[in-house]
Amino acid sequence: MYHCGTNTSLSTWLLIHMFYIRTTKTASGSTAVQVVRYENRRKIIAVHIGSAHTPQELLSLKQTAQVWIKKTTEQQSLLPSESNDSSKLISLDKCQYLGIRYSFIREVLIKIFVLFKFHLGISPLLVDLALMRIVEPASKLRSLALLEEYFGCHYERRELYRQLASLASLKDTIETKVLSVAKKHFNFDFSLILYDVTTLYFESFEPDELRKCGFSKDNKFNQPQVLIGLMVNSDGFPVAYEIFEGNKFEGHTLIPVISAFKKRHQIKSLTVVADAAMLSQENMESLQADGFNYIVGARIANLSQSLIKDISNKLKQIDGATVRVNTPRGSLICDFSRDRFRKDKHEMEKQILKAQVALTNTTQVKRLKFLKQQNQTNYELNTTIVEKTTSLLGIKGYYTNLPDEVDDSTIIGYYHQLWQVEQTFRMAKSDLEMRPIYHFKKHAIEVHVLICFMALSVSKFLEIKTGKSIKSTVDSLRTVTDARIFNQLTEKEIILRSEIKDDVREILQKLDLWY
Repeated sequence: MYHCGTNTSLSTWLLIHMFYIRTTKTASGSTAVQVVRYENRRKIIAVHIGSAHTPQELLSLKQTAQVWIKKTTEQQSLLPSESNDSSKLISLDKCQYLGIRYSFIREVLIKIFVLFKFHLGISPLLVDLALMRIVEPASKLRSLALLEEYFGCHYERRELYRQLASLASLKDTIETKVLSVAKKHFNFDFSLILYDVTTLYFESFEPDELRKCGFSKDNKFNQPQVLIGLMVNSDGFPVAYEIFEGNKFEGHTLIPVISAFKKRHQIKSLTVVADAAMLSQENMESLQADGFNYIVGARIANLSQSLIKDISNKLKQIDGATVRVNTPRGSLICDFSRDRFRKDKHEMEKQILKAQVALTNTTQVKRLKFLKQQNQTNYELNTTIVEKTTSLLGIKGYYTNLPDEVDDSTIIGYYHQLWQVEQTFRMAKSDLEMRPIYHFKKHAIEVHVLICFMALSVSKFLEIKTGKSIKSTVDSLRTVTDARIFNQLTEKEIILRSEIKDDVREILQKLDLWY
């Protein structure tokens, strides 16, 4: 069961230091009207307005008191009187402060969720869990409590458990809606896809068929994990994802993800950009057989010494220089960067120094790149590796099957956009706290990832449109709060919204929203 309602609090601290109208009976039987305030728990009479002997006089004196407060103190009336009947005039001592809500940020986010059409054919519970993941990431049960506390939206716990098993089936529906936003707002036309994987670990040490130990990108090698393959556009906006077993080699995820994406959306051709971990002859042949183009990072250290020297000689350590070589894996494009050269040289010199120091302590030499073993006890500097590494300083390579008509700088530029995937993963893990995962059932894990994917899509949309981080946007939107005041005379709740500041208005303007 779901409803948006109120959550009553008895606090009245809001009244302190504010002026309000006080009436009190006098010894003569008349009613005195005063403007008072409290200071250090003491009542201070600011002004005595007068004494009334009839209801009409009482009404007139109260109105005079209201005018005095407004003109003298510039304090606006908290609750406007609802009629000229003196019995219904409102004073602050007849109010209860019920606390604050953050309805404004929910209103804004709901409008973005509606833009994604998440309100059509999707459980409101799923939408609110994704929304809460943006506002304040927490466990599912904690999110239900926060939804009620922050927005007055109530869900029964049993409703969460009842829906959890079925929500995972909405993955294709959600992806289709997200993809429509990518097409409409970011001109996504399937021509370029950036792909990468990350790992999400569990607060558990018991593996199963899905949660398995493997190479962890979070350095949690003793804890089970799952692999997430994510596809984004050139802006880093996510368009699709897949979940894999935690011990699956990331290079084996590329073809299943691309193939599923192609089949679902009937794509004839696209260019896939991925890092060197996806590099394999089988992957490249599969992509090419399906009519796809690829740009992947090259592990040029695996090339022959003669080819490395040839590439280095052609580049001549000229900043921005490129060279293209035909190979069985497609065109190998290499470029030279002066900044990369300085960084690589500094790292190489550190490693050589470690190797030289370690020659006096042979217990550590097996872990060092620039040492080689002469016999069981003796080691020496590996001059061949040093020479090869020196030739590679400042050079990076990329394999592609794009035609020669596509210039080198364009291909390299596409590859360098991979940072967009990494940045999107950082947003998912840091801002949305996608991991660790506390679920252990497969459908619950899938729902958790689906919720995070929805939140990630909306968060990335906000980031791209506003030019601000999602954390900055959320912090700004949460400054607009609703104070809840209960009028005991009318038994109605009054909402007083705080001022919408300039930084919030700027965000709304960039989102084409108006308040």
